[in-house]
Parts: sequence; structure tokens; C-alpha cells
Amino acid sequence: MSATKQADPRTIAIIVASALFMQNLDNAVVGTVLPSMARDLNQDPVHLSVAITSYLVALCVFIPVSGWIADRFGARRVFMLAIFVFALSSALVGLSQGLASLVAARVLQGVGGAMMVPVGRLLLLRRIRKEELVTAMTWLTMPALLGPVFGPPLGGLLADAVSWRAVFWINVPVGILGLILVWRFIPEVEKEDAGPLDLRGLMLWGAALALLMAVAETLGRGLVPHWVTAAAALGGLACAWFAIGHSRRAARPAVDLSLFHMRSFGMSMGAGTLFRAGASAVPFLLPLKLQLVFGLSAGTSGLVTFASALGAFAMKPLVRPLLKRFGFRAVLSVNCVAATAGVLVCATFTPAWPLVAIFAVLALGGLTRSLHFTALNALSFADVPPEKFAAATAMTGTLQQLGLALGVVLGSMTLEASVAVSGGSGPGLWDFSVGFLVAGVVVLASLPSTLRLPPETGSRVSGHRVPGS
Repeated sequence: MSATKQADPRTIAIIVASALFMQNLDNAVVGTVLPSMARDLNQDPVHLSVAITSYLVALCVFIPVSGWIADRFGARRVFMLAIFVFALSSALVGLSQGLASLVAARVLQGVGGAMMVPVGRLLLLRRIRKEELVTAMTWLTMPALLGPVFGPPLGGLLADAVSWRAVFWINVPVGILGLILVWRFIPEVEKEDAGPLDLRGLMLWGAALALLMAVAETLGRGLVPHWVTAAAALGGLACAWFAIGHSRRAARPAVDLSLFHMRSFGMSMGAGTLFRAGASAVPFLLPLKLQLVFGLSAGTSGLVTFASALGAFAMKPLVRPLLKRFGFRAVLSVNCVAATAGVLVCATFTPAWPLVAIFAVLALGGLTRSLHFTALNALSFADVPPEKFAAATAMTGTLQQLGLALGVVLGSMTLEASVAVSGGSGPGLWDFSVGFLVAGVVVLASLPSTLRLPPETGSRVSGHRVPGS
């Protein structure tokens, strides 16, 4: 049976969210099972952050081409192929026998994710009005949040009872279900003129991102000779310089820098990347702290850390009323301070803290981060014209994943630097406290850009009326 000719945007949002569920489940699980993976593969838990960043870097490198591929071959067809690749590579991750095969499978998984999430979002954006944007994003993200809600406890329990490998095999049946639902209920959207592929731009941007992330992963760790890291830094900066120049000159660049001329988009991307980098260090640092310092099992650690996702899930129905009442600038500004406090308090966690109290603090932190992410997602598309949707979804997806990757690098580098200064044999309580303090400062650094927004920013999307306007 072919796809129906018409589909409700909410139906499309929920089905697309099945893809986000897989990706979010994956992101939530890796941090929880990282110590188990390290023991099985005979690797240092902190160094195994490469299992996370290799996936995220692959996303960053390949997301820019997702919009062109969707316009060229059809968004629905590309979306289905991406789900298949993601599910297949998830199974390969679970079969990995060493670090090299693990990283290779994670890179392939990143390629699937690079096509899956932005193209799925594109299927939705091309079927809604601006006034429906916040509602659509809420419908899109609520089911997707089931991944972070169930990921940590499910991953921890499976790692304890079976193996860390089993948590990646969950994506296989979810992927099959997603393929069936897309085939049955989502019609193909009208193809856009893709134009010629900006291969030079893609290669320059991809090389810049890959080289600079390699620098961040190897800097000061002794994993490779110092000259290799230095050469990667120079090469990455050079590629970034040429990529920027090329994107400004090209008629149809792979990375459309003109989007940053829109204040709402530019702020969402710039301040949003900072916020994500600081906030994303938390799900990397916290499971390690609970298992390596508190001595908790993976299952217990997962049951504690899933509080953040539970809080995030509870916040979703409140986003639209809050934005309508107070507007984007006020909500994002006040919430940034609250989110910073939620990250900083994690630095005070000690084994003397009752797990119930830690659970409550993490749930409140999840509320603030969920509000921020959803508001930023809606604001980023508030002023984007329909003909720029493909470029905007690619740019948004790239910078969102870059923020997540930077968060993992920030957490691992801070831990290693603190251990090196203290002279310890491994990360201890103080080292994790330093990590959370640095992450909180990075979150707060996104506040000045938010405060510079005009009060009426995104009012068409939020429905907020500014007095006197």
C-alpha cells in the first residue's frame, strides 16, 4: 500500500519522532554504559569518549548535505534509507570487538543520523504554517523524549543483566517499526530544485569540522604525537577559513551563511551552541561520577540520571503557554540562569547526598534544559522563508550536534586536565566538581546574546504580544 495523499502534521510529527527516539535513546544510553564498554573493550572510560564524539562528528560532517540530498531524491525516500542505515549500524555497534570496529560502526551510525533527523524535520516543516511551529515542535519532541526517559535506566539494567551490546540492538525493531509507519502514513513532499551540489563547500566544511574535533579529542592526552595535533589544528583552521570564503561567494553554497543575517536564527545558533555544549557535558559527566566515584551499578546510575529526561518530558506541554505569556527573550533569559544553577549544583553531589535528593535536582534541571532546547528550536525557524528550509534544517542539525560533541569534549578534557593538575591516577570527586563548574560557566556564557534580542522577537511563532507594539 502506498502512502496516503494527506496526513495530519501531528501524525507526521509523531512518526518522525520515532527516528528521534532512536537517536535520543542512543545518546542517552552511551553515557550510562560507557564504563561497561570500557571494561569489555579494555579501554579507559574517559578516553572512550571517542565512541560518542566519532558519532557526533560524522553527524556534523554529513548533515550539511542532507538538505540537498532530500531535495534531489525526495525527502521521504531519503528518510526511509536513513532509518535503515541507522538501525543496521546500531546492530554493528553491538557486534564490535575492539575500539576500531566500534568507532567505524559509530561513524556509519552518524551518517544515518545525519540524514535521518534533519530530513525528518524537513518533512514536517514543509507541511505546517508558522503559527503551528511551536505546537509541531512539541509534538515532534515529546515522543522523541521517550528515548532519554527510558534510555538511562533501560541501558543500565541491560548492561548489568545482559551486556552493553544489547542496548544498541534495541534500535533494530524500532527502526523496522519506523520504516513501516513512514511507508504507510507519510506522503512524499514536493521536490524542490536542488541545484548543483556544492562539493567543494562540503569537503572544506567537513574537513574543518573533522580536523578541529580531532584536535579537541587528542589535545594533551598523549594519544598521538604533539605534531599530529598541531598539524590537525592548522589544517582545520585553514579549511575553515577557505570554507567561509567559499560559502560567501558561491551562488548556492552547501552551508548558507546568509541565514545568520536573520537575528532570530543567528542567536539560536550561536547562543544555542554554547548552551548545548555546557548542558551536554552533564549527561557525559554524571553517569561516570555515579559509577566511578559513588560506586553505583550501571542500572542504579541509569535510574538516577533518567530524572533529567523525566523532567524534560514534563516540561513540553508548558512550553507554548510560557512563550505566549512572556515571549522568547524573557523565557530564554530567565531560564538560562535557572539552567546554569541546575548544572552547578551537580558539582556539589557527594556520596552523602540521598539519591532521592539527587533525583529531584536532576528532574528540575531537565525541566530547564527542555524548555531552552524547545524554545531555541522554534525560534531558529521563526523568520526562515520556506525556500530556505532545507538549508536551515541542515545548518540547525549540524550546529546542534556540534554543541553535543563539544559538550562531551568539554567534559572529558576538563576531567583529564583536573586529574593532571591534582596528580591522581583517575578522576575523583574534586575532578568531577571542576567539570560541572566549567560546564555551568559555558551555559551562562550564552546569556548575553539572549539579552540582546528585541522583545518582539519570534512573536508570530510564540503568539506573545509586546505592550505598545
